[in-house]
Amino acid sequence: MIAAAPAALPPYHAQIAPLSPAQRNAMTPRVWRPGCPVPLSDLRRVTLTYVGFDGRAHRGALVVNRSVAASIAQAFGQLYVARFAIRRMLPIEAYGGSDFRSIEADNTSSFNCRSATGSSNWSEHAYGRAIDLDPIENPYVATDGTTSHPASRRYLDRARVRSLPGVIAEGGAVVRAFARIGWGWGGRWSGTRDYQHLSASGS
Repeated sequence: MIAAAPAALPPYHAQIAPLSPAQRNAMTPRVWRPGCPVPLSDLRRVTLTYVGFDGRAHRGALVVNRSVAASIAQAFGQLYVARFAIRRMLPIEAYGGSDFRSIEADNTSSFNCRSATGSSNWSEHAYGRAIDLDPIENPYVATDGTTSHPASRRYLDRARVRSLPGVIAEGGAVVRAFARIGWGWGGRWSGTRDYQHLSASGS
């Protein structure tokens, strides 16, 4: 039997815009508050097309630093052409600023004014220069090889799940697309591995 060709997709589209007053209000104070390392004026909302796990085109949004907004739109355009599957994409205020709840929903997100996991220093997310992509399929794995999210346990053996939808793999579409804009991948860290994490600094 010959497999059916994938359905045609509409052209990729991305729009970059400053945050509206309503969007700023929705982010304050759980996602952004006075004392965060970037002002709201330095953030941009990138609304873009992505391919869902159903193989169809969807619209999502990320809040990122204005300095990386165009590069982010470019990288996700490459993922769209590659038909890399993304579960959902909502700014993290949809989850009350809770990183844990956003991960549980397998939500791809960027800006969140918070410390890095296990640290008192600002995360790259607090600058809008990091993205967590398909976090259930690409878990944060502690040094003892465990994850805090039960749905992610089946994805701990990276060699076994490499070809599954939404999985970020060495040499794959995601790593290549973000390398082209100069970003690093947490799946290359030693010790703790953060397979969902892509950032401008690589940290």
